[in-house]
Amino acid sequence: MLTPINHTLRRKIGQALTRWHMISQGDNILVGLSGGKDSLILLHALHDFQHRSPVKFSLSALTVRLSGLDISPLQSYCESLSVPYTVIEHDIIGIIHARNEKSPCSFCANMRRGIISSWASRNGCNKLALGHTLDDAVETFFMNLFHAGRAKSFIPKVLMTRTGVTVIRPLVLSTESAIIDEVKRLNLPVISSPCPFAGHTERQRIRGYIAGLRKDIPDLYGKILHALENLSDSESWQS
Repeated sequence: MLTPINHTLRRKIGQALTRWHMISQGDNILVGLSGGKDSLILLHALHDFQHRSPVKFSLSALTVRLSGLDISPLQSYCESLSVPYTVIEHDIIGIIHARNEKSPCSFCANMRRGIISSWASRNGCNKLALGHTLDDAVETFFMNLFHAGRAKSFIPKVLMTRTGVTVIRPLVLSTESAIIDEVKRLNLPVISSPCPFAGHTERQRIRGYIAGLRKDIPDLYGKILHALENLSDSESWQS
């Protein structure tokens, strides 16, 4: 029997699902399963909600397999949940090297999202669930601020007009630290990424900067979340 996620994390995910009306009756939800801790918790949590919620929806998972990635633990885990699982082979890392891509993480994320969204559209999935956390939202906010001069982050629920698939991010109110603790407690099969850029990215540098800020501003995440929820055209400096 599936061990449910802890009450605190389940409440945060439930708040996100409710606040942004992420799941409706009859939805066919595809989880982008990278094998990292966030996507595994997301699949585990949605499987838990699937059996608790009066709103009925179907669930499946898909991995875009990077070269060298051993997906056998993910296959076994999805089988244990009776969740249909698909793997798409794609040499994204090779493409990054060939292009001499300056922003490999952003390029990889966008390419994987496009591949998964297109597959979802072709196979009758109307929702794509991604494992972005509150930490990811805050980091994206600062990256946009520092590099693009924009006070924005990704949106918890957004329609991808090209494919007609709606992206949902149920972990958007959940912190990385809470997810790490829960992954350990549940002993989920996290797999190491073969990405050669891991740990040496601009996002990693921003993460260190944020850690320093949080020492002086303990409620930094709450303040950024409040700002993102209250941005309006009336507060812009456009004349």
